[in-house]
Amino acid sequence: MIVEYIRYTIPESESDAFIASYTRAQDALRASSHCHGWELTRCTEDATHFILRIQWDSAEGHLQGFRKSPEFARFFAEIRPYVGRIEEMRHYALTSVVGTKR
Repeated sequence: MIVEYIRYTIPESESDAFIASYTRAQDALRASSHCHGWELTRCTEDATHFILRIQWDSAEGHLQGFRKSPEFARFFAEIRPYVGRIEEMRHYALTSVVGTKR
């Protein structure tokens, strides 16, 4: 598994529309066999900063499977207006330091 992080800067005047776009776009992520989970977070210190975290089965599953699928076309149609606001988009491999506490 790999984790993709996408950092955005979105003006506060557009934040509701941005969140609504990702609310609709998540249907395409849900439909993809390559996607294992996702979350969109908003910075509490600066509300114009967002991070989207997506868990993929592999880099190939994301770049070759999802991006060449009908699901990607639906996903991209929703988020297209915000692509120019991406500050960083990278894939990361998990390390052995993992935990949760509930």
